[in-house]
Amino acid sequence: MVRIQESADVSPDATIGEGSSVWHLAQVREQAVLGENCIVGRGAYVGTGVKMGNNCKLQNYALVYEPAILEDGVFVGPAAVFTNDYFPRAVAPDGSLKRGDDWEAIGVTCRTGSSVGARAVCIAPVTIGAWAMVAAGAVVTKDVPDFALVAGVPARRIRWVGRAGVPLEPGDEAGQWVCPQTGAVYTEDNETLVEVNP
Repeated sequence: MVRIQESADVSPDATIGEGSSVWHLAQVREQAVLGENCIVGRGAYVGTGVKMGNNCKLQNYALVYEPAILEDGVFVGPAAVFTNDYFPRAVAPDGSLKRGDDWEAIGVTCRTGSSVGARAVCIAPVTIGAWAMVAAGAVVTKDVPDFALVAGVPARRIRWVGRAGVPLEPGDEAGQWVCPQTGAVYTEDNETLVEVNP
């Protein structure tokens, strides 16, 4: 069953997957695709043609502008923003109002299981790697590696995190990291982290 609150504005041209919910005052635009069991929180915006996988959560007032792609299990915190223009202007150099076809939209991509914290800003085109985590208030200006925890303005990697989102601890061997919650083991090589036997 799909649940859409009466105050939400969902285009009839959008596709909403089974078990998904769109809450009060949220807007889902034309050709947007939401997978199964997604949650679009109060006042959130899903732009034209945005694609969301299964089990994604957009918290209240998150703004996901087209052509963003969210793979399965992505979390977007309250009031986070995904941009879609290199050089935003309301008007052309001659002062005339710009129209939608006056520029080419660029998107943010969030890989499986990634999380973007409250009020973070992701400046397109960037990719947030699988199971990576963007701290609240961060400004992401470059791609985030898989399993990285990034924070700050501009965002920089400060730790590694596992699938549980908990910061990893050094393992017994050089370049080895362990999740204190799940016991999963990861190996680091040249600023890249890989899960051992995922």
